[in-house]
Amino acid sequence: MEPWGITHTGVASADVLHRARAAIHHRIESGLTDGMQFTFKNPERSTDPQQAVRGAQSVFVAARPYLLPEPERPPGLQARVARYAWVDAYAPLREALWAVAHQLRADGWKAVAYADDNSIVDREVAHRAGLGWFGKNANLLLPGAGSWFALGCVVTTAPLPVHEQPVADGCGSCVRCLDACPTGAIIEPGVIDAGRCLAWVLQKPGIIPEHLRAAVGDRIYGCDDCQDVCPITVRLGPRQPAPTADAPTGWLAVLPLLTGTDEDVLQSWGRWWLADRDPRWIRRNALVVLGNTADASDAEVQRVLAEYRAHTDPVLRVHAVWATERLGLEAR
Repeated sequence: MEPWGITHTGVASADVLHRARAAIHHRIESGLTDGMQFTFKNPERSTDPQQAVRGAQSVFVAARPYLLPEPERPPGLQARVARYAWVDAYAPLREALWAVAHQLRADGWKAVAYADDNSIVDREVAHRAGLGWFGKNANLLLPGAGSWFALGCVVTTAPLPVHEQPVADGCGSCVRCLDACPTGAIIEPGVIDAGRCLAWVLQKPGIIPEHLRAAVGDRIYGCDDCQDVCPITVRLGPRQPAPTADAPTGWLAVLPLLTGTDEDVLQSWGRWWLADRDPRWIRRNALVVLGNTADASDAEVQRVLAEYRAHTDPVLRVHAVWATERLGLEAR
C-alpha cells in the first residue's frame, strides 16, 4: 500500500475484544479515565466489531508511520506540539482503508473503514492482528519499528485469513517510559491515569490542576515523553512517512494564541481535537506555557497577563493569575 505510506498490515478475527473490554471497565471503575470518552464512552460497542458491521468475520488492520524529522524551532516564545499532531497522518491512512473497503465491497462483502474513530479500539485489533505488543506506556510497539504509527482498520464480512500468533513482549525489564513520565501518569505497566497524562490534560475542558501546570512546560498539545525515551523507537532513528499536503506543525507562537481572534486561534488549531471547538482551552494552555517559559521582563507578556487577569472568563483568569505568580510578577 505504498502510495499511502502504509508499512504494516495484518488481519484479526472479528470476535469480541474481551481483553480490551475488561481493561476499559477496570479503568472506569478505578476512576482512571478522568471524564475521557472516546472508546470509553460505550465499551460494548468499541470492543465488538460485530456492532460496527453485522456479520463481520475479520478485521483488516493497517499502520502508517508519522515520525517526521523535527522541524526547526522558530525564534521567540513558542509552544511545543506533540508529534502525532504535526501532520494529518490519518487522511492518507483513511484513503488506503477506503480503497481496501471499496475492493471488498466490489467482491460482494460488507466492509467499513475506521481510523481515529471511537467505534473500535484500534490498538487492540492491531495487537490481535499481530502488528505489535503493548508497551508499558500502553502504546502499541511494532517489532523493529516502534510506536510512531497511526492505526486504522476495515471491518468486513469477508473471511480473510487471520493472524494466529501474538507478538511477544519486547519491553523486558525496561521501565524508561515509567521513569520519564513528567507527572507519573503511568501508574503501573500498561495502565495510565488519564487525570495525570498531559496528552489528555491539555485536551480536556476545565481548569488544569495546579499541581500539573509546571509539568506542562512548553507543551500546547499532547506529550511525547514516554515515546521519546523508548529504546524500541529511539534506536530506529527518524522515519520519513509518505509526503502529505501539510507542512509539519511542531511549534506554535504563544502570544498570537492569546491576542488573536477566536477565528485566528481555531485556524491555527486546525485539525486537532478540541472540546466543543472552544478556543478558550487553547488560550488556557497558552497561559500555562507563558507562565512556564516567558521572560518576566517582557512588556508584551506583562500586558497580556494583565488583560487576562481581568478577563470575563473565570477559567482564563485563574490561569493568568497562576502564570503571573509563576513569573514572579505582581498582579496589578
